[in-house]
Amino acid sequence: MPSLQDNFDDLLSRIQHGRELGHASYEPVYYLIFHPRQILDVKRLMPAWTSRLSNGGYDVQVFSVAGAVADILNQTPLRKLWLAADRKSPLDWKKTNESLANALTNGALVKRFEQVLEQQQGKHNAIVLVTDLEALHPYMRIGTIESQLSGKFIVPTVFLYPGERTGNTQLKFLGFYPEDGNYRSLHIGG
Repeated sequence: MPSLQDNFDDLLSRIQHGRELGHASYEPVYYLIFHPRQILDVKRLMPAWTSRLSNGGYDVQVFSVAGAVADILNQTPLRKLWLAADRKSPLDWKKTNESLANALTNGALVKRFEQVLEQQQGKHNAIVLVTDLEALHPYMRIGTIESQLSGKFIVPTVFLYPGERTGNTQLKFLGFYPEDGNYRSLHIGG
C-alpha cells in the first residue's frame, strides 16, 4: 500500500502533466484520498507539502474548510438565537445540526471557496489546497460543493479527502457515508 508521501508524489506528477479531456471533466481537480485514521498525519505533512510546492515554483493557496465553516457560523445573524436555544435544550443535537447545516448550505461556503478560486485567476503556477474536509460532517459533503463550482476551477485544486475509495470514481466520505460516484475529479490514493 503506497504511503501518504508516495501518493503526494503521484499527485504532484499528475498535476505537472495536467488533466486530459475525459467523460467526466477536464477541470484540474484532484482528490488526495487517505484513510480517516490518517487525518492527523496529513495535517503534520501539510507544512512540508506546501513548502515542496512553493519550492517547486507553485503559488500555493490553502483553503481550510474548518476555518471557513467556523467563520461562517460565528458571523451568522442567527448566532445569538442559536446560543439561546442551545442553553434551553443543550442535548437537542438534531435541531442544532439542522440549523448549522442550513447556515452552510445557503451558499455561504460555496461563495467563499469561489472567491478563493477567483483570486487565483491570472496567477502563474497557482494551486489551491483544500484542507479540513472533515469539518463538513454532518452538514454536507464536498462533492456538492465541487459540482456547484463546476466550470470555475481555473487552477489545479487539490482536495485532501479523508475517506475510502471504492472504485475509480466512487468515494466514501470519512469511511462511513454511503458511496458517492458524482465526483468529476481525478482520484489519487485511497
